Amino acid sequence: MNLESLNKKFEAIFSCKPQGIASSPGRVNIIGEFTDYNDGFVLPCALEFNTKVAFSPRADNQVVVHSLQYPNEKDNFSLSTDITQGNSQWGNYIRAVAFVLKRSGAQLTGINLLIESNVPQGAGLSSSAALEVAVGGAFNHVNKLGLNEQALALFGQQAENDFMDCQCGIMDQLISAKGQVNNALLIDCESLETSSVFLPDDLSLVIINSNYPRKLVESEYNQRRIDCEQAAKKMSVNTLRHSTIKMLDAVKKDLTINEYKRAHHVITENIRVIKATDALKNNDIGSLREQMNESHQSLKNDFEVTVPATDGLVEICKEALQERGAVRMTGGGFGGAIICLCRAEDIAVIRKAVKNNYAQNFNLEASIFVCQAGEGLTIIE
Repeated sequence: MNLESLNKKFEAIFSCKPQGIASSPGRVNIIGEFTDYNDGFVLPCALEFNTKVAFSPRADNQVVVHSLQYPNEKDNFSLSTDITQGNSQWGNYIRAVAFVLKRSGAQLTGINLLIESNVPQGAGLSSSAALEVAVGGAFNHVNKLGLNEQALALFGQQAENDFMDCQCGIMDQLISAKGQVNNALLIDCESLETSSVFLPDDLSLVIINSNYPRKLVESEYNQRRIDCEQAAKKMSVNTLRHSTIKMLDAVKKDLTINEYKRAHHVITENIRVIKATDALKNNDIGSLREQMNESHQSLKNDFEVTVPATDGLVEICKEALQERGAVRMTGGGFGGAIICLCRAEDIAVIRKAVKNNYAQNFNLEASIFVCQAGEGLTIIE
């Protein structure tokens, strides 16, 4: 939806013009899965899919929210009382951001919000982080809080952790806030230091949504985080960022099977992120393919977050591309999407392979998106 149409819809709902529009993108992670909350390395890029939040201040302490994706729903709550969960699942993300900002001591005024998004939901492209960062950007602008992109990302993560009870790391919110056109972002999740990694002009990002009926299984996700933390504790390190395979094997007898496997994935994945970053910088598709393949196998066997549908898509694309591309699952797992990096001339090969093999083997229709790396949070007045 263009900005003019969003402005008109806002005015029709709230009988006033928006003060501005906060726009924040979804993301795809090239490599570095489940390393972020272990203070490791990740290599995501922002996408051109984005969530737009039109906003205007109110004269009272009410937050009133409408979403064009859910036209029959709205949410509203007061900033003057304790902010608790409401009946609207998407509305709770707005409550979550307001909750953590208010908890920090920020002085918030009432606000009207209208949400419009083309980030595919349930595909592992982080529609929730895009919403959190955009809403945070709107509150920041209206209340003149002076928060930078990193601070907004951290508040988005706190919203997810402390209000939505999903113990995610910082990656999704940070790339949504700080993404750069035509670049991936190497993020050190311990220091939050970021560095741009240019995506070669002849390399295409192809995201294939399995459309497997996915919900982020919070209990499974949170248990994996607990396993990682327990393994780190038994190695006497603060996080798995500071461990090695040698250290892991030294305490193997003290670990549960799952603690060992989860830690093994994280430790080796950190190494793969650095190797994959070098491969991208050198436009070395062979090395990139090796790292992404090892990442997928580790996510399948050590972290156990793939499903037959995503495993099947990866195999279909690997068979079609042979030596000409790199592929793995991406995102939180339990369904969602895979990512292929390939040359433009091979996109048609992928489309044909998926069309000929996926539906008949998994009784699902895949959605294919050919993407560019997009821009992070922007505020349009």
